[in-house]
Amino acid sequence: MSRYLFLLNLSLILMVSVSQTALGQKYYIVRHAEKAHPTGDTPLSEAGLERAQALKEKLKDAKIAYVFTTNTLRTKQTAQPTAEHFKAEIQTYGKIDAALIDRFKSLKKNTLIVGHSNTLDELLNGMLGGDRYTDLDESIFDRLFIITKKGKRLTVVESTYGQPSSE
Repeated sequence: MSRYLFLLNLSLILMVSVSQTALGQKYYIVRHAEKAHPTGDTPLSEAGLERAQALKEKLKDAKIAYVFTTNTLRTKQTAQPTAEHFKAEIQTYGKIDAALIDRFKSLKKNTLIVGHSNTLDELLNGMLGGDRYTDLDESIFDRLFIITKKGKRLTVVESTYGQPSSE
């Protein structure tokens, strides 16, 4: 009987492991939400704070383990509700280069990355390879890019969250 229980437990462990691998790891990449002023290291506007809450709601079941932002108030405020929901520390990143992309790719758990309209393309193209993306228009705040990693294969799905941006 104990051999049977051992094999049953081993089978359950393998099934859980395979099912988690089949789902894949995800990277959620967004631009910061709407800012209060057009220039400087400004906080989020009321609409931006609402969008940050909408991001948390959209990702509430995503099991985020890592949260990365640039070192600006608006990116940190965009990430804060989601980070608090998952009890994840906000880590900052600087220059987007091969070392940073390799660091992100080495992570083994779901990750939220918040950037800027003129850096999302570098993040996405760096993660996926190629030159598929260009800078986002300054008026777009509602885009959510979900990169799924299964083994070494990376795929992307574009989504939205919160109120639609006025394009």
